[in-house]
This record gives sequence, structure tokens and C-alpha cells, in this order.
Amino acid sequence: MGIIAFMKQKIDSNKGVQYMLIASFSFAIMGAFAKLASESMSSLEVVFFRNIAGVIIIGLTVLNKPITHKGGKPFLLFFRGFMGFLALLAFFYNIAHIPLGDAMTYSKTSPIFTAIFAFLFLNEKLSMKGWIAIFIGFIGIIFITEPNSIGLSKYDVLGLFSGIGAALAYTSIRELKLYYDTRAIVLSFMLMGTIAPAILFFVSSSISSTELDFLFGKFIIPEGKVWFYLIAIGLFATLSQVLMTKAYAETKAGVVGAISYTNILFSIIIGVMLGDALPSIWKVFGIVLIIFSGIMVARAK
Repeated sequence: MGIIAFMKQKIDSNKGVQYMLIASFSFAIMGAFAKLASESMSSLEVVFFRNIAGVIIIGLTVLNKPITHKGGKPFLLFFRGFMGFLALLAFFYNIAHIPLGDAMTYSKTSPIFTAIFAFLFLNEKLSMKGWIAIFIGFIGIIFITEPNSIGLSKYDVLGLFSGIGAALAYTSIRELKLYYDTRAIVLSFMLMGTIAPAILFFVSSSISSTELDFLFGKFIIPEGKVWFYLIAIGLFATLSQVLMTKAYAETKAGVVGAISYTNILFSIIIGVMLGDALPSIWKVFGIVLIIFSGIMVARAK
């Protein structure tokens, strides 16, 4: 019986790893289609279409089975949606303007910041190994922003914000899940990602700021192959989310979390196929440190 149980555990573990590998690849493919769509429309519009499909899907489930929860944290719910929207917008803007692998690496800094925010706001303990991991992660961040350059570029700032904003959103979810149905939490993010762009489309014509161009954009009705890109973004993002959920259900979170960093490798390869330059030796070193840091944080927690 012991051998059978061990074999079953190994099989389940392998299934979890396989799910996460496919999920990571699917998310990289989603990023590639977002990059292609961004050639014909603003990042704001890509975010709009990415979320409106989710609103429809979640809305249909709510109609079929109404949400029941005690609620009581409307401002925190709004904060989760708002931060998630801004982080996603920064992420898609970087996908459009820098190599896909770099944009993905910045987004994968979120576990580092999540550990810090959970310590600060949720009183979660962090071991010495955890703090060392965070320090290593910050060294990695310095390297991916190119140590030879002076100051941070707009893409560096937005890349870091995509990780920080996502971390704030994830941290708020830990509190929100005590008060709200999961669908309500997801819907808060997707509704914000649909309504906020609609408002920004309206005011964009009267604002001409090059520094804040990531926030604004003219709405352009998609044509031809762009519709295919947008549909693909929704499909691969959904597939990635489903497989990621299945992976965490099958295998230990630490193992799955480590495998999820293959997303960076897939993104570099796919980005190069789309015309991105190979990362410099400094960026490669920074990417390795961030991956190592993320795995260490997961193990420490």
C-alpha cells in the first residue's frame, strides 16, 4: 500500500508539473498575441478587450448561480480591482515596447513584493531565508534594469510597477476571500479593467502627455487579423489560468511556483522569434537571480 501511495503521489506531482509547464507556455503565447495586437491599437484597448470577455463569462456564471457572501469591504474590493487594472496596463504597455522576456521577468517580481506586503499589512512572519531571498531578488532587479545605465527608464518603472501592483492586488485577495465570493473578487478586477479604459478613452482626446501615454489611447475598431489576436489573447489567458489552477491542485505550491518561472524562458524564445533582441549578459544574470529569489521565497513560506 505504501508503494502504491508513493506512485500515486509521483503521478499527481508529474501531472501538476505538466499543467504548469503548459500554463506557462500558454501565458507566453498570450503575451506574443498581445504584442502583435499592440501594433494596431493602444495597450489600453488591449486591456479593455482582455477584460470584457472575462466580464461576460463571469457574468453568465453569476446569472446561473447568484453570488452569496457577507461582504463589508467595498473599498478594499475597489482597491484590488484598481491595482490589478493598473498592473495589467503597465504589463501590456511594456509588452508592446520592450522584449517580451523582459516584460515577463518584471511581472514575475510580484512574489518578492507580495512577501513584503504580507509582512507589512497581514503580519505574516518571514524567516531569515525569506529576507535573504528578497535581498537577492532586489539585486536581480538592479541587473535587469542594466547596471551600466544612469537612472531608470519609463519601461523599468512600469515593469516594476507591474510587479508591485500585482503584489498589492494579491495581498488584498488574502483578506477579501474572508468576505467575498471568489467570482466577486475576480469580477471587481475585470469590471475595473473594462470601465476604467472606457473612461480613459473618453478623456484621451484632450490629454497629450508623452510620459503618461500608457494611461491613454484612442479607441480603434479592430479589423481583420487583429480580431484573431484579441480572441487568442482571451483564449490563451483563460487556458493558462485554468491549467495553473489545476497545477496548484495537483502538486505542492513550492514545486508549481518554481516551474512557473519557465514562463520567462518561453517568453524570451517566443520574443526572439518575433524579432526581440537576445537579453544581455547582465539581464540574464538578473533573470537568474529573480527566479532563484522567487523559488526561495516560496520555500521560505
